[in-house]
Amino acid sequence: MPLLSPAISSLARMRQWRIDGWRSHPLDAQREVLQNLVTSAQYTEFGRKYNFGSLYNIRDFKKAIPIQEYNDLKPYIERCMNGEQNLLWNSPIVWFAKSSGTSGDKSKFIPISEESLVDCHYKAAKDVLTMYYQFKPDSTMLTGKGLVLGGSHNINALNEDAQFGDLSAVLLQNSPFWGHWLRTPELSIALMDDWETKLEKIAEQALNENVTSVSGVPTWTLVLFKRVLEITGKSSIADVWPGLELYMHGGVSFTPYRDQFKKIIGKDIHYLETYNASEGFFAAQQVPGEEGMLLFTDHGIFMEFMPVSEYGSPHPQTIGLKDVDLHTNYAPVISTNGGLWRYLLGDTIRFISKNPFRIVVSGRVRHFINAFGEEVIIDNTDKAIQIASQQTGAIVNDYTAAPVYFSDEGNGGHEWLIEFEKPPENLDRFIQHLDAALKSINSDYEAKRHKDIALKMPVVHPLPKSFFIDWLHYKGKLGGQHKVPRLSNDRTLLEEILSFYRSRKEQHLVF
Repeated sequence: MPLLSPAISSLARMRQWRIDGWRSHPLDAQREVLQNLVTSAQYTEFGRKYNFGSLYNIRDFKKAIPIQEYNDLKPYIERCMNGEQNLLWNSPIVWFAKSSGTSGDKSKFIPISEESLVDCHYKAAKDVLTMYYQFKPDSTMLTGKGLVLGGSHNINALNEDAQFGDLSAVLLQNSPFWGHWLRTPELSIALMDDWETKLEKIAEQALNENVTSVSGVPTWTLVLFKRVLEITGKSSIADVWPGLELYMHGGVSFTPYRDQFKKIIGKDIHYLETYNASEGFFAAQQVPGEEGMLLFTDHGIFMEFMPVSEYGSPHPQTIGLKDVDLHTNYAPVISTNGGLWRYLLGDTIRFISKNPFRIVVSGRVRHFINAFGEEVIIDNTDKAIQIASQQTGAIVNDYTAAPVYFSDEGNGGHEWLIEFEKPPENLDRFIQHLDAALKSINSDYEAKRHKDIALKMPVVHPLPKSFFIDWLHYKGKLGGQHKVPRLSNDRTLLEEILSFYRSRKEQHLVF
């Protein structure tokens, strides 16, 4: 057992009073965060441009600064990457997180300051640990090691002062020395760039550790678990790591994966969802199994919420925490201690509680299907996949869907590519349950499906196991952060994947 584990455990438990403070007074916490952000950055180039020195309240702040997307801030970021400082933030920016949230070809480079590391990412991680100990006071998690399955940890130098890598790499390179004692794999393996070799090395090393927690994107974690079972010949992960008690996940909805994890682990453990990205650490479940994640309001990020209906309008409006409604989809707009100002994050969320503020991630601003006014979002399709799987005994690994447009041959509809771990015995029955579930979840979809007037029955193409991993490998996107976009409002991605599938089939590489 690492010698520092008991001390770290005690310190984690002592942080609870701080969490109680910002959780009980979230509006005050957010006002203080914004004041600190504006004060810190008032003499930066961005701060002088928008006259931060004369912004005295939230209303003035919103009026002065237009909502920014990445391309709006990109000129500042590129200059900063070339060595200029004091552009977006007042302390030196020498790290950039290369963000690749989907399998798309474009990358974003998110500036990471010392403040965003210490007061956001690491502070939030400590709070997650504290909340877990509050939930489970007798936890022995820190007597073992946490298996961390991050992305590609390769670090690249921009110049003699600045470096970039994915968020996992940046956090790993800047974490305190004792953090390495509590995690596996060792640094040399974590820094490997070749994902397939790294998975093999992680599996081999972790077999000799007392793994008590695992964190990572569900898709890649399952790949690792299966490899561990192949190496050991064991029937369940619990046989390999009997002390495993917690799995922390994020990045994609866990709903389609829950049954697979329960089966492969082989015993009851706790599952805890976190909402963190290159731009910041935003929320986490306060209690494993409880619906929704507690919004982190005192971690260097000021948050506004744009109703999704405002997206694309010339002057989109946002609201603050005190005005949000429950069960409405919002796109978060964030200002951070890394120098992002009124930045459209790209996700969509819903509040399910206002006391305290708890959220669920419902999808992406650009990842939806609304070709016929049906307004289908990822939250809808994840739930429908889960219901159809339960009704038919199927197990789904991953999927993507896109619209089928009106033509001379018939009405529009949705076309799905679904990779099954365990196919349904009757695919038509699976499709019927999928369609029925979507109708029950989304009234707009139900209306468009009425008597097939606008939408016909979904078309589903079943794909073999590991197909999407093969596709990501083909795209050069193999790794922990990369995932398949589940919904698209046009057919570009779907046609690309179908073309890849057909070519593989012609070569007899898929069946």
